[in-house]
Amino acid sequence: MKIDDIDAFVAVVRAQSLSQAAKDLRLTQPAITRRVQNLEEALGAPLLDRNTKPPKPNALGKQVYTQCQAVLHEMARLRELVSADGELGGTLRLGLTQGLGDLVLRELVGELRKRYPALQPQVVTGWGGQLVERVNHGELDAVAVWLAAGSALPKNTVGRLLARSTLVVVAPKAAVVKRSYRLAQWSAHGWVLNPDGCGFRAGLKRALADQGLPLEVQLDTNGRELQLELVARGHGLGLVPLPLLQASAQRDALAVVPLSDFKPQIDLWLVHGRALGRLQAPVDRFGAQLLGALRVNKPTKKAARGAAVHKPAARVGARRAAG
Repeated sequence: MKIDDIDAFVAVVRAQSLSQAAKDLRLTQPAITRRVQNLEEALGAPLLDRNTKPPKPNALGKQVYTQCQAVLHEMARLRELVSADGELGGTLRLGLTQGLGDLVLRELVGELRKRYPALQPQVVTGWGGQLVERVNHGELDAVAVWLAAGSALPKNTVGRLLARSTLVVVAPKAAVVKRSYRLAQWSAHGWVLNPDGCGFRAGLKRALADQGLPLEVQLDTNGRELQLELVARGHGLGLVPLPLLQASAQRDALAVVPLSDFKPQIDLWLVHGRALGRLQAPVDRFGAQLLGALRVNKPTKKAARGAAVHKPAARVGARRAAG
């Protein structure tokens, strides 16, 4: 039984997709399939129900998945113990929400490698709620995510509020001429948004539904900068954290639509496992670099104390998490 096979099985169950698991582990899909088969052969039992698409863990597979997560967590602790007296090395598993990754990923990784030459950063991007759950299950060491104000974190994580901001609707600059509008006045313009799974999109959909308005998506695409360029060209409205708008090359071509009935507040969180050990220093550096790149102010001590850090985990997920 090999750790690589265990890792592959956990990735498949977590992603609920062979292709996504292959992407997460930077392997081909046939290689992922073979590793899962190796684990099944070593255990002498099938772990996935291959009659479903995508394959899902069967009853035994669900139990094995939980145990495999524990094995991977203990392996990470063992590697840390072995390297405790030497140069900080090994793997630092980080996550960023889509928009943050587009903006700062290259600089963040370069700076971490410069400061910690023996440390190997591995970075994935995804939706905020999903990344937080991966920290909760020990699959990532730390993530930086936008979460809706008041979101809760799972019990196996520690969160630090990095900044507070707003989620704004943007349109071509020439189209915004009044000081105040209502959401209904703009909804017919359509939207340029992230695909389903994004918390920003889910929150907008709920706000429109509350007013009996449909969500008309003109363009459904990943990539914050691409979205803002499409908005600037008049293809629909955009939805973006204010710091990402301010850092965008499209900022001079866009304007914030001042909506009196849609003002969502969002928080930028650094979320990590409870026992980082020697990885705490590079994780703290990761958070500091992110703040510097976004040029946002730290929250006041009062705001940080008032933020929800540990509430029932059921409130975390796509419904409460931002992009």
